[in-house]
Amino acid sequence: MTHLEDLDIFARVVSTGSMSAAGRALGLSPAVISKRIKRLEDRLGTRLLQRTTRQISLTEAGEGFHARIRSVLGAIEEAEAFVSGRSGQAQGTLKISAPTSFGRQHIAPHLVPFMRAHPELTINLMLSDDFTDIVAGGFDLAVRIGDLSDSSLVARRLAPVRRLLCAAPAYLEKHGMPERIEDLARHILLPAHNHDAWRLEGPDGAITYRPEGPLTTNSSEVIREAVISGLGIALRSTWDIGRELKEGRLVQVLPAYEGSKTLALSAVYPSRQFLPVKVRLFIDYLAGLYGPVPYWEG
Repeated sequence: MTHLEDLDIFARVVSTGSMSAAGRALGLSPAVISKRIKRLEDRLGTRLLQRTTRQISLTEAGEGFHARIRSVLGAIEEAEAFVSGRSGQAQGTLKISAPTSFGRQHIAPHLVPFMRAHPELTINLMLSDDFTDIVAGGFDLAVRIGDLSDSSLVARRLAPVRRLLCAAPAYLEKHGMPERIEDLARHILLPAHNHDAWRLEGPDGAITYRPEGPLTTNSSEVIREAVISGLGIALRSTWDIGRELKEGRLVQVLPAYEGSKTLALSAVYPSRQFLPVKVRLFIDYLAGLYGPVPYWEG
């Protein structure tokens, strides 16, 4: 029979990315961690981790095993919290995935109050603009921006997402203000993520506009800096440019057209059953922080 402690050690190595970090979190030496992982692999008859001098990664068997034991460990944590009366306390490690820009601007600055309120909790925040498989990656939850109507994950809406066409005053002084959607054809446009289409809603309903521009990048933050610097017109979320709009560094263009209203900021997680306390408390914290009219809209 597999010891639960070995499962916990294995999950901690995966979430922290190293045996040394897992050892520090559990109060064990790296040698003990390594020995317990080997014992688990021997018992299962398969290798779970690929070890190099620089990093540790999951094998295919390790990915499948980790995805399945996470729900077991989460259920145990929830049961212990219920029995011991500690249901209001977040404990353990909370592994979160979030988009790079949003995480930097609107999650990282608000972590300290939450962590101070839950001193027994360790947070592992991973920022990436790539799609993340939260089950295979061992994430407790992910913060996502988009239309999640076809997602198999459980999603809780945290805030609406408004996307506006905008440009710097200096650009508009030089090139003029477009009056109609057709006028965009004579302007410098800055599509994000390598010429993604703009899905807009206007006076005549939903349209798809395919912008072409001189700047190609896989970084949304590069496009953000380019539009603020006056290079052209971009479609940006208000959470990303709210301050610049208030300060007049950016101006809304074609206000009759905005991004698709199906987009939302959501927290997604694998299952409603036995939702760990740490996940529930963090999602509640974000929902209270943002709300139906988030602070960047004020």
